[in-house]
Amino acid sequence: MAKNPIVRDILKRYRQVWALNHSMALMGWDTETHMPEGGATPRGMASGQLAMMVQKATVELDGMVRKAEKARDMDDMEKGVVRVLRRGLDFSLKIPPEMVDELQRVTTEATVVWRTARKKSDFKLFRPHLEKIVKLERKVAEKLGYEKHPYNALLNMFEEGFTVRDADAVYSKLIPASRKLVDKVMAAGVYPEKHPLETAKYETEAVERVNQGVVGILKMPGDRFRMDVSTHPFSVRIASDDVRITTRYEGVNFKGSLFSTIHECGHALYELGIDEKLAYTPLGDGASYGVHESQSRFLENVVGRSREFTKLLDPMLRKNLPFVDGYDDEQLYRYFNTVKRSFIRVEADELTYNFHTALRYEIEKKVIAGDIEVSELPSLWNDTFEEYLGMRPKNDAEGVLQDVHWSGGSFGYFATYTLGNVVAGMIWHKMKDGAFVREALQRGDVMEVREWLRSNIHRYGSTYAPKALQMKVFGEAYNPDRFLQYLTQKYTS
Repeated sequence: MAKNPIVRDILKRYRQVWALNHSMALMGWDTETHMPEGGATPRGMASGQLAMMVQKATVELDGMVRKAEKARDMDDMEKGVVRVLRRGLDFSLKIPPEMVDELQRVTTEATVVWRTARKKSDFKLFRPHLEKIVKLERKVAEKLGYEKHPYNALLNMFEEGFTVRDADAVYSKLIPASRKLVDKVMAAGVYPEKHPLETAKYETEAVERVNQGVVGILKMPGDRFRMDVSTHPFSVRIASDDVRITTRYEGVNFKGSLFSTIHECGHALYELGIDEKLAYTPLGDGASYGVHESQSRFLENVVGRSREFTKLLDPMLRKNLPFVDGYDDEQLYRYFNTVKRSFIRVEADELTYNFHTALRYEIEKKVIAGDIEVSELPSLWNDTFEEYLGMRPKNDAEGVLQDVHWSGGSFGYFATYTLGNVVAGMIWHKMKDGAFVREALQRGDVMEVREWLRSNIHRYGSTYAPKALQMKVFGEAYNPDRFLQYLTQKYTS
């Protein structure tokens, strides 16, 4: 595929890195879905050893990458390979192998402890593990180096080139505007705070059939895709032809499971839509976590929560869930789009979701800078939550313990959820302020929407840095105004 001989040699050598990452992805999926809790310690040890092997194999590419960086007349794909590998090398050359091993061991064990702590709503159980993780993350930031703020080093790991300054600019516009919009929408009362279907209990098998039906409507390829169950829904690319997601079943309020499934399918479609020529290369993943999240948020909200998609779901819902009888399509649409201030991020509606990520972003920024300690997190969480949403969590499970991310060491991740909303709004704007989506869904043509996303975003993988990709597609980057325009049109027009 590569014309440059140095890049061709790099891609041959990279196969070893790819194979190790393939194995780690499979192990990570198993950790969350089928591994018994007693397997956490050996799994952590194995993950640590594999991570060090990835690091070693990556470092061995440094000389070849240096030569490629001096080469001229490379095409976009070749430049992308060199850019992505340099980012990986920047981590592998600066972070000692023993720290990589320790991170894997500590986070694998912490993930299992977090599950127990969340069930018992007891932060004290998780605190010593989180203290180890925060200490390690601070060291990682110092090793990587940064300008102005240590959190920039961690943000950059998840969103290339993204900084505290960028995040502050996005949130400083989104949060005040969202407060006004939420107040206006809730005062109007058109979109209800509560809906009777939110308390309707369901049989897991029935909603499983609904989710399988959704997978069919979205035309997920059965030979390249599978769905399982986990505590916290996620998606993972094992390979270009092996993408997996999970959902969850809580026995009440079926839209939680339904939209978790649609959300993770958005992630999966991104991975499945990457050009096959990029398989087994450093470019065979999404451009960034923020761009990735834009695909899941777009499918979940702009597509999945639309009136048109509600009509597509209607026959399947009535066939499998008798308790929806008596509710017409418009009432189902209002159920899917309730607007209320709530404690749980993954259950938050479009209008209040960014308050949840802003809270986490502000807390992470302070704890990584050393302005606060881990012991202060529960109280700071509750105080900040009350400031943003006017409510105070009653316990740790609906507060500081609700997310799995910190147990995995994913500091710098949460802001990318908001970036996903922002980029999803930019996609909506590019699609004729949503008219393209509405018209396609009215025809029942989900593939038309999928093809637009594949052609404009998915196929490039990580060939382009996230800001460069946005400039190529939209002519602008991380513009929150588009998302605010989408919300305003949907909820107030």
